[in-house]
Amino acid sequence: MTANARAASLRESWRTLDAGQWAGVVGVGLGALAFLVTLPPITSRNIAVPLALGFMALMLALGALARGERKLGAWAIVAGILGAGAGIWIQGVERETLESIFTAGLLAATLRFATPLAFAAMGGIFSERSGVVNIGLEGMMLTGAFFAVLGSIWSGSWVVGIAMAMLFGGLVGLVHAFFCIHLRADQIVSGFAVNLLALGVTGFLYTEIYPEGIDRDKVSNVPEVSLGFLTSIPLVGDFLDDVFGGLSLLVWLMFAVVVLTHIVLFKTPIGLRIRAVGEHPRAADTVGISVYGVRYAAVVTSGVLAALGGAFLSIGFVGSFAENMTSGRGYIALAAVIFGKWRPGWAFAATLLFGFGFALAIPLQREAGISENLISTVPYVLTLIAVAGLIGRSIPPAAVGRPYIKQ
Repeated sequence: MTANARAASLRESWRTLDAGQWAGVVGVGLGALAFLVTLPPITSRNIAVPLALGFMALMLALGALARGERKLGAWAIVAGILGAGAGIWIQGVERETLESIFTAGLLAATLRFATPLAFAAMGGIFSERSGVVNIGLEGMMLTGAFFAVLGSIWSGSWVVGIAMAMLFGGLVGLVHAFFCIHLRADQIVSGFAVNLLALGVTGFLYTEIYPEGIDRDKVSNVPEVSLGFLTSIPLVGDFLDDVFGGLSLLVWLMFAVVVLTHIVLFKTPIGLRIRAVGEHPRAADTVGISVYGVRYAAVVTSGVLAALGGAFLSIGFVGSFAENMTSGRGYIALAAVIFGKWRPGWAFAATLLFGFGFALAIPLQREAGISENLISTVPYVLTLIAVAGLIGRSIPPAAVGRPYIKQ
């Protein structure tokens, strides 16, 4: 289907929404707006505004329910109540505090926190679309983080650090693939074993090679990309420069990887083979597609991409390495895969949402005294919501997690 055909199909789907569906959609939007108008740059301080918007959302929700649209109506009720409640609560926060929290820097931090998650999520999509569950994303990220630093210090070049991270991340992916594909081990158990292996090996090597810790001055960090022309854009130039003007090169590579993942999976014969192997491996085998070969390539690719996420953490963000520095980000990336229903675009949107939660934790803790640990639970709560099917069922590839036995 061409881009024009897809756009026409989308317009047609919007035109065919009935009154109940439209009421639900607008109700959800008004509920969200009830909270957003109380934040910068609008920062409404009139309590009547979120109350009125929340009330209108509830009225539209009732209209949707009366026309039999239960799901959208329920979401409109939730959005109306939560939006109005949050809008009223935030009236008690000083304007200066809000403006110090919701800044362009918050959006830049969101992109930085989302980058390692997005790399690993794209890797997870490749693996799971081919039929192999990859719980081992955490270990692959940790491996990439360590060997990126090791290669960077050894060679004095961040390029070598990135290459070493990709190489060893791919090797860890190969180990996982061998156990899952040829030995037909339980894929969940194999993934956890990979995580424990990576945690132990990187911890041992770190203490052996750097017993006194890592001298950050010896680490060659990935450079930032300066976009000085952004400041010349009228009205929004300074804002755009604050958000995009000083991002690491790996952030921009992440954007390219997301786009390429979509193109490869849905626009190329390679992607068709990967999806065929993940949905109907027997049928793919009968037409001459190597199920084992495709799965090996997909899992190794997932290791390479996850390792790029780890490399960003070490030489693209922190500038050093610490034991278990990934801190569960691989699991959150896997949650983004599920949340995004195994599609690159939606998975990337999920990583932005999770990244925003992490980025918001820092100013909230500083300005509002809210515990960072409490905010950090948001990705896991969203994961539970996604798995429970409250935002629509997340249906994985039909053959994911099932070892294939060639006849």
